[in-house]
Amino acid sequence: MISTRYRPIQPAPVQKIARPSRMRRFVNRVSYNLFAWVILVIYLLPVAYMVVTAFKPTDQLSDNKAPWYPSKVATYTYLNHDFQLYHVPTGQGMLELALVNPGVGRSEFIDPQDPTARVIEWKGDWKSLQPYYVTDLAWGNFTKLFTSLPFPTMLANTFLLVMIGEIGVLVSSILVAYGFSRFPLPGGELLFYVLIATILIPEKVTFIPTFFFYVKVLNWQGTIYPLVVNLFFGNAVYIFLLRQNFRSLPLDQEESAMLDGAGPLRRLFSVVLPQSWPAVVTISLLQFFYAWNETRLASLYLGTNSKFMPVSFAVQTYQSLVPIQNMIEAGSVIILVIPVIILILSQRFFMRSMVITGMEKR
Repeated sequence: MISTRYRPIQPAPVQKIARPSRMRRFVNRVSYNLFAWVILVIYLLPVAYMVVTAFKPTDQLSDNKAPWYPSKVATYTYLNHDFQLYHVPTGQGMLELALVNPGVGRSEFIDPQDPTARVIEWKGDWKSLQPYYVTDLAWGNFTKLFTSLPFPTMLANTFLLVMIGEIGVLVSSILVAYGFSRFPLPGGELLFYVLIATILIPEKVTFIPTFFFYVKVLNWQGTIYPLVVNLFFGNAVYIFLLRQNFRSLPLDQEESAMLDGAGPLRRLFSVVLPQSWPAVVTISLLQFFYAWNETRLASLYLGTNSKFMPVSFAVQTYQSLVPIQNMIEAGSVIILVIPVIILILSQRFFMRSMVITGMEKR
C-alpha cells in the first residue's frame, strides 16, 4: 500500500548578498576621484599654458634655456652697466655671478654679494653656463594691448550688443515657450517639432540668403541690426529648454491666479517666471557667452573700420597684425577673464535647484 504521508517542505537557504568591504569602497572612491582630477588637469592644461604665456616677456619666447614660468635673466649693475648673472661652478660651490668680460676659454665675473667688487676669473666656455632667472610678470603685454586698442569703446559696444541680444532673445523665447507649454494651439505639436527641426539645419545653408537679404535688400552693412534683429524672433534651443522647464512646474498656483482674474501675461510674470529663475539665468548666460565670443558675424557685417566693433573681434584682428605668441595669449586672456568672472558670480543661480517659493523640485 502506497504511503500518503506528506513531507514538510524545507525552505531554501537564504543567500547572503556579499557587500564590498570598507577598504574596497575606499579604494573605489579614491580611484574615481583621482580619475576625475586627472581629467580636469588635462582639460585645464591649455588654459594654464595660455595664462602663463600671456605673462612671459617677449625675449623669453626665443630663449631655449628659460624656465616654463614667466621669468627673465637677473642682472647686476656694475660701473653703470647691467650684466647678466649665471650659475657658475667654483671651489666654493655654485655661485650666481655677473659676467662682465666674456672670453673664449676664460671669462671674468663679479660677485654681487662681494662689496669690494673683486673680479673673478673663471676658466671654461661661458656659453655652457645656465643663466640665473628671476620671476618676472610682463604686465606690459596687457598695457600695450590696452594702449593699442580703444578698449573702453569696444567694451561699451560689446555690452550694448549683449544687452540688446539678451532682451530680444529672452522676451521672445519666454513668450513662445510659455505658449507651447500652456496653450493647446491648433497644430501646436507639429509647429514645435518644426521649430526643433530648425536646429538641425546647418547655418551655412542659410548664410548666403541671409547675407543677401540684410545687405542687398535692407542695406544694413556696417550696422548692428544683422547681429541683434534675428534674436527678437527667439532661439529654438532656448525655447526648447524653457518649454521643458515650464511644463515641469505644477499648475496649482496658475489655476489659483486664474480664478483671481489674472491673465496669461500676469500668470507668466507673477507665477511661472519666479519659479524658473535657474532656467532663465542659464539661458541668459548661454546667450552672453555666445554674444561675447561672436566674431564671424561682426567681421562680416561690421568690418574692421566700424565704430560698433566688439572686443572679441578687435582683439582677434590685433592678434593677426601682431603675431607674437605672448601678445596673442594676452588678448585671449582678456577675452576669457570677463565671462569667467560673470560665471563665478552667477553660479549660485546657475546651479540652484530650489524655487523662490520655497517648494523643492523633486
